[in-house]
Amino acid sequence: MTDTSIRTYTNDRETETEAEETTAVSDEQEHCPECGGRLVSDDEHAETVCTDCGLVVEEDEIDRGPEWRAFDASEKDEKSRVGAPTTNMMHDQGLSTNIGWQDKDAYGRALSSRQRQKMQRLRTWNERFRTRDSKERNLKQALGEIDRMASALGLPENVRETASVIYRRALEEDLLPGRSIEGVATASLYASARQAGTPRSLDEISAVSRVEKMELTRTYRYIIRELGLEVKPADPEHYVPRFVSDLDLSDETERMARELLESARQEGVHSGKSPVGLAAAAVYAAALLTNEKVTQNEVSEVASISEVTIRNRYKELLEASDTAAPA
Repeated sequence: MTDTSIRTYTNDRETETEAEETTAVSDEQEHCPECGGRLVSDDEHAETVCTDCGLVVEEDEIDRGPEWRAFDASEKDEKSRVGAPTTNMMHDQGLSTNIGWQDKDAYGRALSSRQRQKMQRLRTWNERFRTRDSKERNLKQALGEIDRMASALGLPENVRETASVIYRRALEEDLLPGRSIEGVATASLYASARQAGTPRSLDEISAVSRVEKMELTRTYRYIIRELGLEVKPADPEHYVPRFVSDLDLSDETERMARELLESARQEGVHSGKSPVGLAAAAVYAAALLTNEKVTQNEVSEVASISEVTIRNRYKELLEASDTAAPA
C-alpha cells in the first residue's frame, strides 16, 4: 500500500470509531445503563428515571420552559412573550419594526447600490407607517424631547417612564392646545423627577430645555392642576447627595449637612425658602464644620444659585443648629 492509501485508510477508521462512540453515547442516553430500560423525563421532580427499574439517571435538571401554564391554545397565545418589553418611552410602545441605518447584511457585508436604494425606500415607508396621524407625530417628538433632557440631566429610566405617562395623559385629555410640545414635555419631566424623589431645580431644567423658565413654571402648574397629580414640596435633603458627589466631598460632610437641615426643619427655617438654596448652604456649612476645602463659588456653580443666597442661608442654618443643640 502507498503512503496515501495508508493515510486514507487510517482517517476512515478514525471516522468510523468516532461515529461508533457517538452512537454509543446516544444509546446510553436513551436507555438505562443498569437494565437497558427506557428513560423518561419527570418534569415535576426535574429528574430522568428508568421506567423499568426506577433508577434516577439525572437530577436537578434545568427547566427551560416558561414559568406559566396554559390549558388551551388561546391562553397560550395570550401569555406568550417574545421580543423586547413594551415601554411608554416610545410613541408606539416599542411594538413596531425598526430598520437599522447601517447598509450591511446579516454577515456584515456592504449592500450593493441597488439594495441600498431599496432599503432607503423601506425606511421611508416604515417611518410613514409608524406615525400615521398628527397625534402619533406629536407623541414621537415629545418623547424624544423627554429622553434628550433626561439624558442631559442624568435622570434614571423610571423618571423617563413616568414623564412619558404624564405626557400621554395630557395629550389624551386635550391639554396641549395653546401650549408648545416642548413646554408640556419639560413640565412632565420636572413633575416626574419630583415624584420620584430625584428632583432637579427649575434652573437646571431650563438649561437643557427649549422653553423659557416662565413658560415652564406656568405649564407645570397647569398640568399639575388639570391632571390632579400629587407632588410633594421638594425636600432639601434630596439635593444633598448630588451636590456632595459633584463637589467630591466626604460622607461625613453629607451626614453633617443632613443634620443641619433637620435642625433647620425643627426651627421652622425651611418655610418660604428655596430647597435648592437650603441644600447648597447646608453642604457649604457642613464642609466648613468638617474642615473640607470648598468655596462658595464652587457650591454656587454646582447648585446653580447665587453666592449671596448661600451666604444668607448658611448663616441661618448655623443659627438654627445652635438653637436646636441641647444646652
